[in-house]
Amino acid sequence: MTLIEAGARIKELRDELNFYSYRYYVENESDISDYEYDMKMRELKELEELYPALRTPDSPTVRVGGSAESQFTPVEHTVVMESLQDAFSEEELLEFDRRVRDVVPSPVYVVEPKIDGLSVSLEYRDGVFVRGSTRGDGRTGEDITENLRTVRTIPLKLQRALPFIEVRGEVYMSHASFDALVREQELHDEKPAKNPRNAASGSLRQKNAAITAQRKLDIFVFNVQQIEGETLSSHYRSLEFLRELGFVTVPDFKKCADIDGAIRRVREIGEMRGNLSFDIDGAVIKVDDFAQRALLGSTSKFPKWAAAFKYPPEEKITVLKDIEIGVGRTGVLTPTGVFEPVTLAGTTVSRATLHNEDFIKTKDIRIGDSVVLRKAGDIIPEVLSVVSHGEGSVPYCMPEVCPSCGAKVERDPSEAAIRCINPDCPAQLVRNIIHFCSRDAMDIEGLGEALIELFVKNGLIRSAADIYRLKREDIASFEGMGEKSADNLLAAIEKSKQNDLADLICALGVRHIGKKAAQLLAVSFGTMENIMAASLEQITAIDGFGDIMALSAVDYFSREETKTLIGELSACGVNMRSLAEKKDDRFAGMTFVLTGALSSFTRDEASKIIESFGGKTSSSVSKKTSVVLAGEDAGSKLVKANSLGIRVISEEEFKQMIS
Repeated sequence: MTLIEAGARIKELRDELNFYSYRYYVENESDISDYEYDMKMRELKELEELYPALRTPDSPTVRVGGSAESQFTPVEHTVVMESLQDAFSEEELLEFDRRVRDVVPSPVYVVEPKIDGLSVSLEYRDGVFVRGSTRGDGRTGEDITENLRTVRTIPLKLQRALPFIEVRGEVYMSHASFDALVREQELHDEKPAKNPRNAASGSLRQKNAAITAQRKLDIFVFNVQQIEGETLSSHYRSLEFLRELGFVTVPDFKKCADIDGAIRRVREIGEMRGNLSFDIDGAVIKVDDFAQRALLGSTSKFPKWAAAFKYPPEEKITVLKDIEIGVGRTGVLTPTGVFEPVTLAGTTVSRATLHNEDFIKTKDIRIGDSVVLRKAGDIIPEVLSVVSHGEGSVPYCMPEVCPSCGAKVERDPSEAAIRCINPDCPAQLVRNIIHFCSRDAMDIEGLGEALIELFVKNGLIRSAADIYRLKREDIASFEGMGEKSADNLLAAIEKSKQNDLADLICALGVRHIGKKAAQLLAVSFGTMENIMAASLEQITAIDGFGDIMALSAVDYFSREETKTLIGELSACGVNMRSLAEKKDDRFAGMTFVLTGALSSFTRDEASKIIESFGGKTSSSVSKKTSVVLAGEDAGSKLVKANSLGIRVISEEEFKQMIS
C-alpha cells in the first residue's frame, strides 16, 4: 500500500468511525454491529501505527487514552468562565427577576437543569477539537485535552467547520457508570467514590488518560463562549446551533415568557430529577437575549442575567429492620442496614452501608431504631442520625465469627476493620478469584463474576491455580456455555500465563500492595523465587516502599499456603519472572519526571526503561526530583525544573544514558 493509498483509507475509516460514534453516542442509533465497528477500528489503528505521520487529532483512536498524559499546564481563559449566583427559594428567584426588569423590560428566560459535574471548556479550530481545559478559578484552568478526548460524547470533529468556536460544558458520570465504578472499587477493597461528581472530577484529572477512558464519562454542552463564522443573538438559538454542530446539549431546556413560567419549570425539573440517569444539583434560569445580557453585565463574581436554584437534599425517617454482614476480598466484615423502604430522590431505598463498627458505635445505631436517611449526592443512601431507639433495643455488636465460614474474626488494630483471617473462607475465595481475573491483575477476558461464582459453587475452582486446570468439557457443560465459549475462555486463560510477574503479584491480592508496588517488587527482585526469599530489610530498602507495605509482603510470601499456591501456579505454566527485569543500578536513587512529547518512546516505555535501571518516575517536579526528561512542547514542569536548578536532559541525552 502506498502512502497516498494509506492516507485515503485512513481518512475513509476515520470519517466512518466518527460518523458511527456520533450516531450511537449522540443520536442513540446503531448503524453497524459492534464486531464491524471493532474491525474498522483495528484496521485504523494498524494503519496509523504503520504511518504515524497520517494520524490526526480527530482520529477516533485517540479515545482509548493510551499512554498519553496530560501535563495540566495552565490555560488562560479568554472569556471568563463565570460561576452563578445561588437561589434557595422562589422568593429569591422573584427578587432576581425584579433586578433584571429594573434594567431590561419583559425579559424572556431559558430554564435548564444544572448538571452536577465538572465544568470544562472545549476549543475547535476549523471544526477539529484542539484543546480542552478545566474551569479552574474562572480565569485560569488546566489543560486536560488528552483526557477529554476519551469522552465519547465530545465530538472530535464538528458537523460544520467553523474557523473557531469555544464552548462550555459539564462533564459528568452517569448513575450506571458510577455504580460500575463503585462495584469495582469495593471488589478491590478500595475506598469507593463518594458521589458521581467526585468520581467524574477525579477521573478527568488522572495523569494517565487510559484510566479516564475506562470511566465512561459524558458531557452536556450548555454555552457558546466564543465563535467565529456565525452570529448568534439568543441563548435558545445557540443551544439549537450547538446541536446542529454535533454536541450533546444540556437536556430539557425550555423558553419561558416570564418569571412565573420559569418558576413552574424549576418545579417540574425538581419533580423529575429522581428519574434522571445523571445527577443535577439545581436548575438554571438565564436571560435569553444576548443584547439584554450585555446591558445587565456582571458583578465581580457572577453574571447579573442568570441565577441557579438549588434544591434542598431530601431526607426521610424510616426504621432499621436488620443489619446484614458481608465479607470482602481481604476478609473485612462490612455491615449493611436493611430499612423499611422509602422513596428518596425518585428511587426506592431499602439498604445502605453502615461502613464499620466505629460508625455504628459513634451514632449508636441499633436494630429497630428510627433513623434519618438521605442520598449523598442524590445517589448514595446514608444514615444521617438516629431519631429514636426502638422499644427494647440494645447496642449493636459486630459478630465474633465470620458469617460465611464460621471462623473467629479479629479487629485490625491499624484500622476500623473487623476481619476474617481464614484463608479458606468461601466469601473471600469468590472475591479473590474475581480480583485475580480482573483487568489490573491477570486480565482474563470472559471470566467474570457470574461465571466465577458458578465455578466456585460447583467445586471447579477452590484456588487461583484451579483456573489453569479448567477443562473444556467442564466449562461447556454449563447452560449457556457451548464449546466455542469454552475455547475462547481457555484461550484467554492460556494467554494470561505469559503476563508479567507484576501482574501476578497484583492478582494475588497482597494487602497494601497495589499495582505500582507490585511493579516495584517485580523489577527489584526479578523473579518470584527472589521475592519469596527476600528479607524485611531488603524489601524496605526499595525506594517507594513503606514499613507497612514491606511487612505485609514479607508476611504474605512467608506463609505456607502462599508457597503452595505459587508452586501450583508455576506448575501450571504461569510466568514467574519480570519481563522488565532490572538490567543494572545506574539510576538507583534517582527520580525522573517526564514532560513534553517524546518521539522515540511512549511515556510508559520510558518509565519502564528507567525502572529497569533501578530508578523511579514521578508525575510532579519537586526538590526530590533528580532529572527532568523534556520532550517537545514541554510546559510548566520544565519551567519549574529550571527555577529549582534541577538537571534537564533531552531525549538524545536519555538515549546515551541507557545505551
